[in-house]
Amino acid sequence: MERLGTGIGWRPEIADAVERMPGIDWVEAVAENVCPGHLPDSLLRLRERGVTVIPHGVSLGLGGADRPDEGRLTALAERAEALGAPLVTEHIAFVRAGGPLTASPLLEAGHLLPVPRTRDALDVLCENIRIAQAALPVPLAVENIAALLAWPGEEMTEGQFLYELADRTGVRLLIDVANLHTNHVNRGEDPAKALAELPVEAIAYVHVAGGIERDGVWHDTHAHPVPAPVLAILTDLASRVSPPGVLLERDDNFPEPAVLERELEAIQGALTKGWARSAARGAPSREGQTISAVEASKTAPAHEATAAARQRLGLAQTALLSALVAGTPVPDGFDRVRLGVQARALGVKRADVVAKVAPELPEILGELYRPAFLAYAHSHPMTGGYRRDALDFAGQLLLSGGPKDAEVRREVREWWLERSGPAPRSTRPAVRLARATRRVLLRR
Repeated sequence: MERLGTGIGWRPEIADAVERMPGIDWVEAVAENVCPGHLPDSLLRLRERGVTVIPHGVSLGLGGADRPDEGRLTALAERAEALGAPLVTEHIAFVRAGGPLTASPLLEAGHLLPVPRTRDALDVLCENIRIAQAALPVPLAVENIAALLAWPGEEMTEGQFLYELADRTGVRLLIDVANLHTNHVNRGEDPAKALAELPVEAIAYVHVAGGIERDGVWHDTHAHPVPAPVLAILTDLASRVSPPGVLLERDDNFPEPAVLERELEAIQGALTKGWARSAARGAPSREGQTISAVEASKTAPAHEATAAARQRLGLAQTALLSALVAGTPVPDGFDRVRLGVQARALGVKRADVVAKVAPELPEILGELYRPAFLAYAHSHPMTGGYRRDALDFAGQLLLSGGPKDAEVRREVREWWLERSGPAPRSTRPAVRLARATRRVLLRR
């Protein structure tokens, strides 16, 4: 595994600042936000300088009951090739459930949700990862996620689950120390125990990020400073292994570049402290490595994930996701209060992301946007991604007789008509003039 060094998450909002930051060896870009044929100029300039760019996927859903979608795998492979990336990364999570496997409507979470640490889930995940490995042109690394919820009846700890996953597939691990802290606060899991059980030699690189605690629940926001407990976990990790790379994630509420640079310095300080701790006790320096997928296939169990295991997992994940986004009864064994917190968080996230995907809607609706969207989300699960969600919200708002203000309603309708057809509305001058004339007449 090549050494990556110090990195930061590349986002359009801080692209210029990232280009000017000293000591940045590599960046990570959200795969779904990059178009292979139209790479952002900033990423092209970074690549020309020799800065490594790694695509980080968020929508593959490797932990889901269905096999990975071929189209999504092809898209991820195209981004890896366009960026000349040495590897690609995704998450150990499910992001959708339902559909033909369970004979129920397909539901989208719009969020990374935890898989149960059970044999069924592990078998399915291992098979899904092997499918992805075969379709990708470069190695795959998968990330542990933050979770508000714990599945009942789990059979393994996180460290045990990840160890067996890496052992059976040869997949590399992207360890997020902020997520270990999140699971410590929310689920009572000991980060030190998780690190002790991890196959640390399989680590491809490490994520570091900030969050905030509200009412005893830690929210992994990626929009707040990195807290001391997260840096302490990074130090513990560095005392066990020298990770090939460490990356600072920031997705919102971006501070001044100098603040990000100080966070990168704090991360380097935590690593140095860990390495010194390792040297003081005479521990050998271990480099992040793992066996290849070819070698792992020799040790993989003879049986593949059975259809029965996929169906059992699919039914369980569908029941949970339906309770979170469609208001169906809470499955047995789940913490109802915590599930309610997660459901509200999903609704707020939907509102925030739709506001970014379709910024015209909050501009048109003003203070009406958030309460109207949350009311819509409570009874309308997302089924086709955030762009579809924005259109469905506007359409439902119009069908329900809103907004009450005639001018605001007209603007929402115009916005919906511009985007809901099979092709964009004509921009020919004569057609635009006719629409403008009609709008003037309607105001009279």
